[in-house]
Amino acid sequence: MRPLPGANAVETLCTGLDGLLERAADYYVQGARFANWRAALQITSDGCPSDLSIRENSWGLARYARCVQESGLVPIVEPEILMDGNHSIEQTARAQERVIREVYQACLVNDVLLEGTLLKPSMTVKGTDCAKKEDPKTVASLTVRTLERSVPSSVPGITFLSGGLSEEPASVHLNEMNCIERKSRWTLVFSYGRALQHSCLKAWAGSDIAAGQKVLIARAQANSEASLGQYLAGSQPSSDE
Repeated sequence: MRPLPGANAVETLCTGLDGLLERAADYYVQGARFANWRAALQITSDGCPSDLSIRENSWGLARYARCVQESGLVPIVEPEILMDGNHSIEQTARAQERVIREVYQACLVNDVLLEGTLLKPSMTVKGTDCAKKEDPKTVASLTVRTLERSVPSSVPGITFLSGGLSEEPASVHLNEMNCIERKSRWTLVFSYGRALQHSCLKAWAGSDIAAGQKVLIARAQANSEASLGQYLAGSQPSSDE
């Protein structure tokens, strides 16, 4: 991530497109079949994400997707709206709609095969400093609404990042989404980092492999069930703090 010239001081652009086509072809030969490119956008009181940031990051994501598809890889397109700030969940939804629509417009211009891509968005949640609490059903309904307003039905799957969410909320929110009857038949699944690994790393503590594996399997099971709308909140152990 590098600062984006001409934009707000907090806005960035992901670099690395030069030579990507050749690198992706080499990764394919080495056995890779998927690639991931992340753009991080922030909501602020002084106008972020700006039109410039949205346009530049969307174009970068689309160019990446086109390059790696030509090399035989499935592009995972990740336009993340950061949780930093005091914005409301409604503000998040509006920003996400703008960003995701622009991403797919750029993909259209670049002739990206949407059926051969995956979207990796953040869930529609409030900023970490926003005092208003939102229940899981609200998060799920607004996330699904945002996707239905901005993601083409030809995209086969949506693999959520967890962002700043802890383990149990990430599982519960995903479960609620999969309980909603949707207009588009995307598969809604997980691509979590911290929200899958936190308890595992804590149990492992640098040496206890068996304990770490046990907890990792439990959280993977929780998210597997959530991907089917079958997760019972609290039924799997978590060290959420």
